[in-house]
Amino acid sequence: MEYIVSDRVKTLKPSAIREIFKYAADPTVVSLSAGNPAPEAFPIQAIAEISNKILNEEPVAALQYSFTEGYPPLRRTVGEFMKNEYNVGRDFDDLIITSGAQQVMDLLTKSMVNEGDTVICEAPSFIGSLNSFRSYNARLCGIPLEPDGMNLEALESALKNEKNVRFIYIISNFQNPSGVTTSLEKRKAIYELAKKYGVMILEDNPYGELRISGENVAPIKSFDEDGIVVYAGSFSKILSPGMRLGYVIAPKPVVAKMVVCKQGEDVHTNTWAQMVAHRFMTEYDFAGHLKGLREIYRKKAAFCMELLDKYLVPNKITYQPIEGGLFIWCRLPGGADMLDFCKQAVLRKVCVVPGNAFLTDEGEQCSSFRINFSTPTDEQLEKGIKILGELAKEIL
Repeated sequence: MEYIVSDRVKTLKPSAIREIFKYAADPTVVSLSAGNPAPEAFPIQAIAEISNKILNEEPVAALQYSFTEGYPPLRRTVGEFMKNEYNVGRDFDDLIITSGAQQVMDLLTKSMVNEGDTVICEAPSFIGSLNSFRSYNARLCGIPLEPDGMNLEALESALKNEKNVRFIYIISNFQNPSGVTTSLEKRKAIYELAKKYGVMILEDNPYGELRISGENVAPIKSFDEDGIVVYAGSFSKILSPGMRLGYVIAPKPVVAKMVVCKQGEDVHTNTWAQMVAHRFMTEYDFAGHLKGLREIYRKKAAFCMELLDKYLVPNKITYQPIEGGLFIWCRLPGGADMLDFCKQAVLRKVCVVPGNAFLTDEGEQCSSFRINFSTPTDEQLEKGIKILGELAKEIL
């Protein structure tokens, strides 16, 4: 039988990162390609204790159908946390719990974007979100990233010249893959440009709680007085990615349409996971847990950058130091073949992610690759980066 796929997915390709995971599954391979939290970051004992309480005290509530908008106590708790900590949320906003922050990208695009409409993104940007936008046949327009965020001239040019721009997608803190944090000045400028040209902003902030140095920068959503910012948050990096918990704070009319779309996708987010998250935030030392996570990643990031300085920088590979998150963006010298470098690394049992996987146009020239320091052990990290340094010394 001939299988005819929809026009929407004809041009979609498998995620480069997921394809690399096939190699990374080999126990002899050092994977610097994943984006997983550190195994020691999971509050396993607390989750086990809470789960036992829930199944003893509220088993039917945990196992029965629930509200599409989310478990009410968790919605309230997250809303209060975001308002008190970051001044996010206004009277015109609503909050719902999603099946991971990735679902926010899907629901907003489904709700707001017609085929051929434009979504403006940072270049590079998170491949999962780019593929969500592509799945609805959105036109992607990439804006070059500078050390403090998007190039504002290029952004305004795109807002002027691109047709039917629906929203600007930005990962405001410790951007995946570049590690860039958008400065407060640029956040305000991006907000004003979006307001000027009548488009929305989708602010994705899965790594914001993982700051290891420097000062916090106010979310764009914190100064949204015009109802133009959609904020996506996540429990994946602070509690557990396997629980698939995210949330969105956005103007009520936008959220209402997202709820209708969610009803057709998965009915509601996992109730047990929502109840666990609520109890963890309210009955355990949530602030202490976040502090512990930052310490874990502070040590791992510092060690990784020491290794980069020791093995890669002397061999012409540079990187931008980070203040948080899980990733470091490494750049080969001009003229080097990045894809060949990544292939040669795989042959030597080290996986990194080619930088072109994060571009709106994967055929565009790119000299960078992404490494992750949170998943590997210190021994694996040193082994892998040392091999990359030896490879660089040979071929660059």
